[in-house]
Amino acid sequence: MSSIVLNGWIRRKNLLPGFIISIIVAAAATFLSEHYHAPVMLFALLLGMSLNFLSVEGRCKPGIDFTGREILRIGVALLGTRITFAQIAALGWQPVALVISSVVLTILISMLIARLMGFNTLFGMLTGGATAICGASAALALSAALPAHPGKEKATLFTVIGVSALSTFAMIVYPIIVRVFHLDSTQAGIFLGGTIHDVAQVVGAGYSMSRETGDMATVVKLMRIFMLLPVIVVAAMITRSKGAAERGKQPPLLPWFAVAFLILAAINSTGKIPHEIQGFGTALSGWCLVISISAIGMKTQLKELIRVGIKPVLLMVIETTFLASFVLFMLNMQARG
Repeated sequence: MSSIVLNGWIRRKNLLPGFIISIIVAAAATFLSEHYHAPVMLFALLLGMSLNFLSVEGRCKPGIDFTGREILRIGVALLGTRITFAQIAALGWQPVALVISSVVLTILISMLIARLMGFNTLFGMLTGGATAICGASAALALSAALPAHPGKEKATLFTVIGVSALSTFAMIVYPIIVRVFHLDSTQAGIFLGGTIHDVAQVVGAGYSMSRETGDMATVVKLMRIFMLLPVIVVAAMITRSKGAAERGKQPPLLPWFAVAFLILAAINSTGKIPHEIQGFGTALSGWCLVISISAIGMKTQLKELIRVGIKPVLLMVIETTFLASFVLFMLNMQARG
């Protein structure tokens, strides 16, 4: 018994240096994000990559590996504190149908194009899910659920960088598109909330136009976040089949962090959770994701990203363009109907 306790203490002690350095990087990224108004995930990645020598060997490596894996899953689970079922129901069936169809079609088309471009189909699912659902958070969640392979961390890191950059671009350009197409505040909110990748950029773009647009954009964005659960289930089913085929064993059909996500969303939907606790859960989720992406950045060598080439970038641009075009087309059809 004493040996088990001792081994557990030693393991936790070994994890501490890497975990602490990940927190420091996340804090620095948050400071820079607040002062320079750029995505915190992007800062966390860049700062993490500048310290990638820490993950090669030495005392920090075990903690960095742990943080990039387990803290990530905790952060994904806590995303459930952001949404309620009532928020989605209040929108009516048309925005719900629009969100579901846009998410499904974007992911399917992404997987098809990825296959045609010579990539693994699962890379298309990863980038398509990040584009269609909630940016970096979805990329990290899907990465945690998809099968392990040698290029998985590099693919995840590229996806987070790409989706963060495109989200910032969309926050600037999409309000201009709203004005060009003369969308009213409701339509503008649905467009911005249904197309911009990350929550922060949705809020920034929506409330820069009007309070009504910002409110609608935020709720639609939360609906897209809710789509994370069924997509994770599909990813887990793929992982299960891959595990059976490649390693002779089957991982759980539904990962624990997906179950926790659903439970927290259900509890949050009761309306009995104090706003202070709800706010704490949302803030903690954000911190966990920033800390984990800092660790993932430290685990990746810069030269590996340079080798990615132009094709993955083109894939994500196509996905983003398709999503924006599809939502605009559907809004136009609804207006005519």
